[in-house]
Amino acid sequence: MENLFVNTTLLNESFIFDSDSFLSWYEYHIKVKFTMHVVTCIIIGIGLPLMLMAIYALCSLVKNDHVAPIYIINLFISDFIQLCCMIIWESEPEEHMIKIIVDSIYKFGLLTSVGFMVCISLERYLIIAHPLWYHFRRSIRISVAVCVVVWIISLVFNLAVLPWVTLFVEQIILSFFLITPLPLFIFFLVGTLRALSTSVSVPSNEKRRIVAILVLVLLIYTLLFLPCIILFTTAAYIHDDTLYDLSFMFLKLSPLADLLLYFFIRMETVSKLWTSVCCCRKENNDTNFNTLNLADI
Repeated sequence: MENLFVNTTLLNESFIFDSDSFLSWYEYHIKVKFTMHVVTCIIIGIGLPLMLMAIYALCSLVKNDHVAPIYIINLFISDFIQLCCMIIWESEPEEHMIKIIVDSIYKFGLLTSVGFMVCISLERYLIIAHPLWYHFRRSIRISVAVCVVVWIISLVFNLAVLPWVTLFVEQIILSFFLITPLPLFIFFLVGTLRALSTSVSVPSNEKRRIVAILVLVLLIYTLLFLPCIILFTTAAYIHDDTLYDLSFMFLKLSPLADLLLYFFIRMETVSKLWTSVCCCRKENNDTNFNTLNLADI
């Protein structure tokens, strides 16, 4: 959060101060700050308990040969880190070092969440486009190893790169880091749609769920991360407080938007359970029918 610094100087009327414009700007800034504070508190109040519930519920789904929720669990953990940083921001700590540490932790959680969004889209793409390779290669060990690599890359990036560069260079690096996943999301979605058009073994319900998850990830990234990318790329030419406030607020909304992925995973699990129940019922009915026929004979 930006702090408000006001410095006015009057020396022999060399500096002309427009009190009306200053008051209007100050009132606008106070209203925007209050609105962002209220929205942030709502995000924290809704997102924090739901995030903990989703993490707990998805952890129960991690079983042998069911590795899909692992990336989403790690995504939610990175979102949880961002929500905790928002709590500290809203408490407005006075020490400058605390603000620097919290900002660094927030960037760490944000970049990690981007990495896991790429992992989720890549996994869904491999399920459809390369099913045999995915079937023989998927395992919990590989998924855990990928998660560790994503966490380490984000940690090294935040500790070894960002603290040692200027603000302008940091904005360039972040804009490059954030713009890179966007073409990947588009490629995964287009490749999945092409593979689904020729696939006959995947049920229609499963196709809709996979496409819905890929579309949701792309929409979240486009709507919530793209304004921040625009801000970083135009920061050297355009200084707009409104663009800064909106882009930062959209980033704060990303943990809530990521929770939508949980409902698709739950729908997928419930659908599989329902299918297994129906199969069991069908087998029981067939067994009963055969028993009746043998009794008649």
